[in-house]
Amino acid sequence: MEDLDRSRVRPGVEEAQLSDLMALGLDWDGPVVRQSGRMELYEEAMARLDADGLLYPCYCTRAEIRAAASAPHGISASDRYPGTCRGLTVAQRAEREAAGLPPALRVRSEDVRITFEDRLLGRFEEEVDDFVVRRNDGTPAYQLAVVVDDVAQGIGEVVKGADLADSTPRQILLSRPLGLPEPRYAHVPLVLGLDGRRLAKRHGAVTLSDRAEGPDEVRAWMARSLGLARVGEIPSLDDLIARFEPERLPREPTVWAPESTA
Repeated sequence: MEDLDRSRVRPGVEEAQLSDLMALGLDWDGPVVRQSGRMELYEEAMARLDADGLLYPCYCTRAEIRAAASAPHGISASDRYPGTCRGLTVAQRAEREAAGLPPALRVRSEDVRITFEDRLLGRFEEEVDDFVVRRNDGTPAYQLAVVVDDVAQGIGEVVKGADLADSTPRQILLSRPLGLPEPRYAHVPLVLGLDGRRLAKRHGAVTLSDRAEGPDEVRAWMARSLGLARVGEIPSLDDLIARFEPERLPREPTVWAPESTA
């Protein structure tokens, strides 16, 4: 459970997510692990990066970063860092500290280009910026936490949405100086609304509780969207496992319509 950002953790959300998974017939190996209980692992990883001279403090606000960078495709301008604080002197850092500006920690990427072979996207290459590994409130950042989590839990294959492909080179860059094994990646197409925008918490999110159909019908719609079931068929989980072949998964997004589970 990714619960490091306490401002977004609300009572009942975790229970609802697990309940939805169980209703769809999906389970997991071992007990649920929460990032908030793994701080020692994240701190250890940051200490190793810092000892190798790969981290530096950054005092910039999002507004300052946005003003200094143009927005590239994928990662927004507010997240892609132009290197403003990379070359600050000791005196300049002390001046900012005295002004009461708590720093985040960024990794020195040297603008390296990272390439990996994705199971669905094929060859993917991205230049990596100096991204945050610890926020200015002391919280480990997502990019670092998921790298540590995957290794600690023995994850050999990571599956996530295609909209997150441009963050994967950041994670690969972190794994290398930490001496961690790199998993294989598969970035799957998204589910879009009728307006062509991706479904998200802030836009058209659909949950099991929103649907009049039961979980079996919803799971069947998911299977059809992946080419694993025929129209009108409600396959069992064993059927889906037997039919599943990653190489045959669609490369294009699926559009969700209110009547699409029918």
